[in-house]
Amino acid sequence: MRSRLRVALACAFALLCSAPAVLHAQAYPNKPIRLIVPFPPGGGNDVIGRAMAQKLTERFGQQVVVDNRAGANGIVGLQALMQSAPDGYTLGVGAAGPMAVNPSLYDKLPYDPVKDFTAISNMVNFPLLLVAHPSLPAKNVKELIALAKAKPGTIYFSSPGSGNSGHLAGELFNTMAGVKTVHVPYKGQGPALADLLAGQVQLLYSSIPSVMPHVQTGRLRALAIGSAKRIPSLSEVPTIAESGVPGYEAYSWVGMIGPAHMPRELTQRLSREVNDALKQKDFNDKLNSEGALPDGNTPEQFTVYIKAEIDKWGAVVRSANIKVD
Repeated sequence: MRSRLRVALACAFALLCSAPAVLHAQAYPNKPIRLIVPFPPGGGNDVIGRAMAQKLTERFGQQVVVDNRAGANGIVGLQALMQSAPDGYTLGVGAAGPMAVNPSLYDKLPYDPVKDFTAISNMVNFPLLLVAHPSLPAKNVKELIALAKAKPGTIYFSSPGSGNSGHLAGELFNTMAGVKTVHVPYKGQGPALADLLAGQVQLLYSSIPSVMPHVQTGRLRALAIGSAKRIPSLSEVPTIAESGVPGYEAYSWVGMIGPAHMPRELTQRLSREVNDALKQKDFNDKLNSEGALPDGNTPEQFTVYIKAEIDKWGAVVRSANIKVD
């Protein structure tokens, strides 16, 4: 009888001790959440971050507030996130540049993109569209490759700056296609696009929204897209991979991350919430308007993806000897 009583008391004590943790988990979130976007307002990363913040606000019943911490190619914002408590009340936007490219661009990066953060889920991919000035005598990628091989070093592609996704996409194309097109860095997307429209350079690897109006008016020619498959909104545009460069993929991606050492249960719940939001029609309509493709994955899958992207773009940076401006 006493043995049974001792067992019952032990079970009751264990349940009592675990109750606060259970109640805490059920209560999350019970106050506003801060979402750090390591870029200025208005860009693609900010647009996606704000759209997801709105969806999570609706789902949680607590305000998710966007905090733009721009500077040093995303370093400033990620440092702020790294130094935050891993309690789920400070989250961040982790993008391709700061997470996958910066480790190779900077000799002394103040964070480790894998060890210092908790991967939650990739949210979207921005496939890069390869566009050309109409004066370029190449109507498709195969003709571009033939022309570049016949006249190496005479075809120029612009980008918003050294180490930018458009720069890396061009260098990846050079390596995989076995050609030498020449990179011309600019101070931002505006000048890079302006000189392409003026015919000062011949190519640009760009996010879709900024160049599509010019493709539609005939001022630029869409040669191919860097996604693995054709995208619904540009179904007539072939992929670079199917156009003569098998295996080519070039995306700028935007995911959600948190500080290191977030509890597993909390990380998994946030991942589920993000993935469910990505399936909503209004969110998908927003993505389509930004030239983005919804992704979504588990924390484990996102961690593997980040590591693979670090290796991929690190090889490109080293091969092309890319230095930051």
